[in-house]
Amino acid sequence: MIRTPLRPLAAILKARDRGEDTKAIEQENIRQRHEEMADKARMRAEGRLLVLGAGFFLAFMTIGMRMGTLANTIPEEPRAIAAGSAIIGQRSDIVDRNGRILATNLETHSLYAHPQDMIEPERAATELAAIFPELDADDLLEDFTGNRKFLWVRKQLSPEQMQKVHDIGSPGLLFGPREMRLYPNGPVMAHILGGASYGREGVASAEVIGVAGVERQFDSFLRNPASEGAPLELSVDLTVQATTEEVLAGGMNLMNAKGAASVLMDIHTGEIIAMASLPDFDPNNRPQVLLEGDQSDSPLFNRAVQGVYELGSTFKIFTVAQAMDLGLLNRNTLINTESPMEWGRHKIRDFHDYGDLLTAEDVIVKSSNVGTARIAMQVGTERQRSFLGDLGFLEATPVEMIEAPSGRPLLPPNWSEISTMTISYGHGLSTSPLHLATGYASLLNGGTKVEPTLLRQHHPQAGDRIVSEQTSQIAREMLRAVVVRGTASFGEVAGYAVAGKTGTADKPRENGRGYYDDKVIATFASVFPANEPRYVLIVTLDEPSENSGAKPRRTAGWTAVPVAAEMIRRVAPLLGLRPAVETLRPTSVSLTSNGG
Repeated sequence: MIRTPLRPLAAILKARDRGEDTKAIEQENIRQRHEEMADKARMRAEGRLLVLGAGFFLAFMTIGMRMGTLANTIPEEPRAIAAGSAIIGQRSDIVDRNGRILATNLETHSLYAHPQDMIEPERAATELAAIFPELDADDLLEDFTGNRKFLWVRKQLSPEQMQKVHDIGSPGLLFGPREMRLYPNGPVMAHILGGASYGREGVASAEVIGVAGVERQFDSFLRNPASEGAPLELSVDLTVQATTEEVLAGGMNLMNAKGAASVLMDIHTGEIIAMASLPDFDPNNRPQVLLEGDQSDSPLFNRAVQGVYELGSTFKIFTVAQAMDLGLLNRNTLINTESPMEWGRHKIRDFHDYGDLLTAEDVIVKSSNVGTARIAMQVGTERQRSFLGDLGFLEATPVEMIEAPSGRPLLPPNWSEISTMTISYGHGLSTSPLHLATGYASLLNGGTKVEPTLLRQHHPQAGDRIVSEQTSQIAREMLRAVVVRGTASFGEVAGYAVAGKTGTADKPRENGRGYYDDKVIATFASVFPANEPRYVLIVTLDEPSENSGAKPRRTAGWTAVPVAAEMIRRVAPLLGLRPAVETLRPTSVSLTSNGG
């Protein structure tokens, strides 16, 4: 930029020649320069104002158009789909397959004390002990008069208890808001639900966490605010479960059993409709874990999932079905059942003398150990183990319970030929009732693998094929014959074609040295209706004894079978199964003449 000098020499010389004042030239140049600078500043300011005005115009136009768009849309409740949505503090509900509440939350209060604020600690201790019988007045007084500044008195209060404490009128007794987990059905479904307790606690709130069962398994889902309070929907039917537990408890008492378990499963979807273990407990007041002794004696022990037992002759159908599917025999093939069968120093005997020959079907109907063992030898050790593995008998069940991994089957350390023979009729391999239900479902539903689940399903499982459809059908017919003319005759239920297999296994001693002479595990594994199978039912009794006769009867045909039959009779209508009514054939009618 070339700047014009304020006192140009040429202009000054001319001014001097004319006799003019040379300072006027400098002043005029200063004035012109200031005018130029003012013009440039004004143009710059006008440009900035123009840009700013255009920006405001565009902003107002955008806002106006957005407001117009919103004004023309239908009002709708906003949905928070991103981070920053409101946190849902409550634990989600648990419901059954029909939406009925199994576990929910209840707003209550906790009770704590500030001993330094108490005026009459002795009276407060005495009256609190009267309200809460589990509290000791002397212990409370010691705490109230000691050096403690804070003391929990009760983590949960009912409204009636809260009012009684309030009537004490002690300024040192304070209440805090609290949510508690409530199980409105009491002990029904106790082992499935498990229970909940408190994690981190404060006077204003407490963290509710699952401690067992599905409460523990799905703890992250139930506590997740992102689920927006959506309930956990189980496959279990509350009405069927309650009926199952009622019948099982009656059968356990009637048969003088130490414990009992049952599993009712949909054989196509793998859904567990009911699963019970007795003795049970109330999850609202969950008992303490046993610190010594046999854990299976605790009511917390889930016999259906954690209890692994030798389930006896219920395994025989797997052996015969595999042999049929391999083409080694058919239902009418004659099997050598001469007893005893010797293998080295071992002898295998039948409960009764069935003669020297039985058909493969009668091996199942009459429950021949010898016949099943001979069939197993034809199958072979490797094929037997592979087949049982496909059915899920070699691993813990994948059911959605925190206790499931502890129900791992007990396998023989050396799967030898004698193991192959004994396992074929249910000895030497210990599994849970849930394993057995899964195996029966996979074998009898047409021959495809299913896995047990406690979550509501809407479609059948498309598992791998285990056996052919023909083998599956023949196996069902064999099990139906067991009820019609075999060891499970007490299992017949009018209107429902029940098929099944009994199993009575001697109970092993706790020290692992042999078996008891007078204690058994009795099991009945059944499917109904046999012609169009829908459900598998397993009933297991621990140390049953039917004592109505001259001698105690402990076999499954006398103990577990009648209990299962009564259970089917009660739950089948609840499952929507209509009884099949046999129509009478019309009698022939002939016309006669009376001669008139």
